[in-house]
Amino acid sequence: MSALTNPLKQRLKEADPLYGLWLSLGSENAAEALAHAGFDWLCIDMEHAPNDSGDVTAQLRAIAAAHLPSEPVVRVPAKDPWLVKRVLDAGARTIMFPNIESADEAAHAVRLTQYQNSDSPEGLRGVAGAVRAAAFGMRRDYVMSANAQIATIVQIESARALENVEAIAATPGVDCLFIGPADLSASLGHLGDTKHPEVLAAIARIVDAAQRAGVATGIFALDSAGARQYRDAGFRFIALAADVMWLLRATRQALQEVRS
Repeated sequence: MSALTNPLKQRLKEADPLYGLWLSLGSENAAEALAHAGFDWLCIDMEHAPNDSGDVTAQLRAIAAAHLPSEPVVRVPAKDPWLVKRVLDAGARTIMFPNIESADEAAHAVRLTQYQNSDSPEGLRGVAGAVRAAAFGMRRDYVMSANAQIATIVQIESARALENVEAIAATPGVDCLFIGPADLSASLGHLGDTKHPEVLAAIARIVDAAQRAGVATGIFALDSAGARQYRDAGFRFIALAADVMWLLRATRQALQEVRS
């Protein structure tokens, strides 16, 4: 029986950029199809997409069915213990928490992913053996190895988070700071203007804080050109837009071409 590991957690420590895609359609078929595309990771979104814990489980199975190394990431909608517990029990190993604004909030998010033991005495995750993550009880080594597998990504999306970004980045257990450019620009008073100089300065500060803390920085890119720019700026965890965006972009372009 192979050891239980999360390759993405290790790869977040390396220099090579990791490219992913947002799954916003709530479709297990789309998730499985896109798992064949070769992305390093795929983010199942529970915050702004119609996904509940059952939908997440279905998409985790669909991504696994491709038998390719696309690691599923689940963005939970809030720091609710019961919800994080369900997602972890379903088999997610990488969790993204939105709108983390302080080191205390970051530490709490990490605690939600951890079983209580000697290494994590303040862990808050409830223990259940017969869950999908543990092969429904057949992987008896799961409980003992789970804490080391979980990767925690926290989103920096507000002016308050920016003020505390150095402390957030230094929080033990945080593996990546992920910037939400749209929310960050709105919080800084520049709604819809993610290229405003103040927003760009904020993004540079976040990247610097993450690098000094030895954690990765992630961001959502609207297209491949933007993704390359973010890569050159030091980002290592880059979302290449979303499934629904590529669907509309390709179909609209094809329709315009055939009508011209």
